[in-house]
Amino acid sequence: MWDVLERRDIPVSLRICAGTDGSVTLLLELLTGKTVNVETKEQKAVKATPEVARLLDIEAGDEVNERLVVLTAGDTVYVLAKSLAPVKRMPPDVRKDMIQADIPIGRILRDHKLETRRDIIDMKITANTFFGGLPVLSREYCIIHNNSILMWINEFFPVDDRWDAARF
Repeated sequence: MWDVLERRDIPVSLRICAGTDGSVTLLLELLTGKTVNVETKEQKAVKATPEVARLLDIEAGDEVNERLVVLTAGDTVYVLAKSLAPVKRMPPDVRKDMIQADIPIGRILRDHKLETRRDIIDMKITANTFFGGLPVLSREYCIIHNNSILMWINEFFPVDDRWDAARF
């Protein structure tokens, strides 16, 4: 899985963002010198299918918050991210921020002082139509809180020159 980050065609700043077990939003802000904005493309409460229940270690039928967002700095989209979060595991204030506002997940966790870790599950180069056919680096991970999965996230980073340091 980690060998994808050794590829020389992956810009260094992208390798840093994809390889972190911390906040991608904070890294993007440090790299670009700009505020990163979250734009929610889709958000809904769904009942966990058996597959989602296995992924999140919950019961089939439990309520899950499903969210699709883009992270932008200036006019540039850097990340497309899909998240699944078991509603019953989210502290009420975290749930409110997740559902009502376009706030990056890392900032929500930091603002509410949640102690978490990120366990990276998979990383690969794939395709995603959102970025117009560009290859994307996909990383899948879980945010763990109190030894339970608080969120599953799949991020897509386009592999192109938007990551070149000279552009920042």
